[in-house]
Amino acid sequence: MLLENKIAVVYGAGGSIGGAVARAFAEEGAEVFLTGHARGPVEAVAADIRAAGGVAEAAQVDALDEGAIDAHLASVVERVGRVDISFNAVGIPDAGVVGVPLVDVDVAQFARPIDAYTRSYFLTARLAARRMSQAGSGVIMRVTTLHSRIGLPLVGGYGPAMAAMEALTRELSAELAPRGIRVVGIRPQAMQDSSTIREAFEPRAAATGLTWEQWQELLASRTHPRRLMSLHEMAGVAAFLASDRASGLTGTIVNLTMGTLDD
Repeated sequence: MLLENKIAVVYGAGGSIGGAVARAFAEEGAEVFLTGHARGPVEAVAADIRAAGGVAEAAQVDALDEGAIDAHLASVVERVGRVDISFNAVGIPDAGVVGVPLVDVDVAQFARPIDAYTRSYFLTARLAARRMSQAGSGVIMRVTTLHSRIGLPLVGGYGPAMAAMEALTRELSAELAPRGIRVVGIRPQAMQDSSTIREAFEPRAAATGLTWEQWQELLASRTHPRRLMSLHEMAGVAAFLASDRASGLTGTIVNLTMGTLDD
C-alpha cells in the first residue's frame, strides 16, 4: 500500500473533496485524523473508513483558528508520535462570493475568500511544518481550482484566492524542501459527483441563465475527453502524491483539469 504506516491529517474532511481524499489515504494504509468545522460530517466519513477496515479518528477543528489547529496537532503527535501528511481541503460557501460582477463587489465581499483560504492554508501548513521539521520529512498538500490560472467572470475574489494559495505552495516548498518536507498542490476542475460543483453553480444560475445540465455540459466541453473527473480519480492522485513514490515532486501544482489547462 502506498501510505502504509503514514499518519495523515485532513482538514475539511467532511466535504466531498476532503472526504474522498481521507478515504483514499486510509485505503492506502494511512492512519487518518479527520477534522472539520462541524463534527457530524467528519465523524460520518471516519465511520465509513472504519467500516471498511481503515483507521480514522474525527475531531471538530476550526481551520481558521490557530490555537485549535495547534492543539489538535499536538494531540496527534502525543498519541502517535508524528505527522507525515497534512492535506487542506477547507472551503467556504460560494454564496456571497461568486455570481456578482467585480464592478459591483464591495471590498469586504472581494477580500473574504482571499483571507479565508490563504489564512487556513498558511496556518495548517506552518503548524504541520513545525512538527515535520523535527522528523526531517513530511508532505503538505492543498487543493485549488483552475480559477488560479484562467480569467473567468463572476468569481469575485475566488480566483485571486486560488492563485495566492498556489504561490504559497511554491514559497513553502522553497523554504521547507531543505528540511525534507515536500509541498504539493493539486488542481482539479469541477467534479460531477462533488457537492462543490452544485455550490458553484447555484449563485451563477440567475446571472448566466444556464440550467444545471447546461452548466455540467459547459464544463465538460472544455476538457479533452469531454467529461468531468470523478472524486475517486482525484483522490487516487492525491494518495500517490502523498506517498514516497512521488518523492521528486515538490513546489508544483499537479494539473488535474483533463486538458482544460494545457500547462
